[in-house]
This record gives sequence, C-alpha cells and structure tokens, in this order.
Amino acid sequence: MNESVIVLGIGFLAQAFFSARILVQWILSEKAKEVLSPSIFWILSIAGSYLLCLYGWFREDFSIILGQFISYYIYIWNLKEKGIWTKIYGIAKVILIATPVVALLFMLKDASAFIDDFLRNEEVPLWLLIFGSAGQVIFTLRFVYQWFYSHHKKESLLPAGFWIISLAGSLTIVTYAIIRLDPVLILGQSFGVVAYVRNLCIGYKHAHDIKEPIAKRQ
Repeated sequence: MNESVIVLGIGFLAQAFFSARILVQWILSEKAKEVLSPSIFWILSIAGSYLLCLYGWFREDFSIILGQFISYYIYIWNLKEKGIWTKIYGIAKVILIATPVVALLFMLKDASAFIDDFLRNEEVPLWLLIFGSAGQVIFTLRFVYQWFYSHHKKESLLPAGFWIISLAGSLTIVTYAIIRLDPVLILGQSFGVVAYVRNLCIGYKHAHDIKEPIAKRQ
C-alpha cells in the first residue's frame, strides 16, 4: 500500500475521532439544552490527538505537532477529573503519558535534522509555517483556557470562551489548510466551525433561560 495513503488514513482517522467528539458533545448538549462536557469527549480527544501527532510527524508539519503537544496533557487532566483515568490499565497509562516525551526526545536527538525537516521545509514557506503555527496555538489555547476555568470551578466544563477561541483558531487553520491543500485539516476544521457556533447559541440560550426566572422574581 502506498505510504502516502497510509499517512492520509492516519490523518483522516484522527479527524474522525475529533469530529465524533464534537458531534457527540453537540447532540448531548442539544438534548440537555445546555453545554455539556461529557467523558466521551475527552476519550475521543486523546485518541485523536495521539493519531494526529503521528500524522503531523509523517507530514513533517511542525504546526500540527505543536498544536497536539500543548493540549495532550490537558486531555489527560480532564480524563482524571471525569474519573476515567483510574479505569485505564497501567501499561496503557504509561504509553499515553510517555509517547509525547519520547517523540520530543527523538526530535532533540538530531536538532539540525529536525530544523531542516520541519522549520526549513521547502514545501512550507516560513511565513506559512508561522501562520499555521499561530492558528494551532490559538486553537490549542482553548484547552489552556478550559483547564484554567475548570480548575477554578473544580470540575471539567466547556465554557463560552472555549468555543469563541475554538472558532477563531479553526478559521485560521482552515485558511492554512486551503493554502497547503491539506484535505485532512480542511475536512476536520470545517465541520467544527458549525458545532462551535451552535454551542455558543446553546450556552447563550441556557444562560438566558436561567436569568429570566430570577429577573421575574425580582
């Protein structure tokens, strides 16, 4: 089988996990009429992140890898908050925790080769690399924000700010993907835009429904 087909398969499978997490979260939130943070969202997140990191490595795309490294351990934190992490077998925990570290050490083993392959990639001009990396950083900051917010509230939540940052980052990444002609990123991010907007609408309506009875009693 052609190696590029296998790489694309890994990428599409990763995006399938990411799309599934948004779809499930969206459906459950629609039913509950409020924005939820279900356990399955974080399970699918860690699976998708693991695979997309591999895809970025094979594609020699630094921006993709950067985005996954930032959010990976936040997914694990949320799994702990949901009580899922304790149910995972010990060896699986070790693999999940160690893989990003091993990949990082592997990159640092030959720094000059890493720079040549990733930062001086002829297929990705420096300005485009910076633009794509900025999109990934913005997109990943949503999980940093989510972690700070949830840590403060002492439970795993998906606040409005999470969806606003998601929308900004996603639009940047879609633009990057169109320029790079990357079908994996285009497909994955385009679906997310709709879900992010809808979650903002659900959150706004839920907040309005809560405030309205309080206002009437006053």
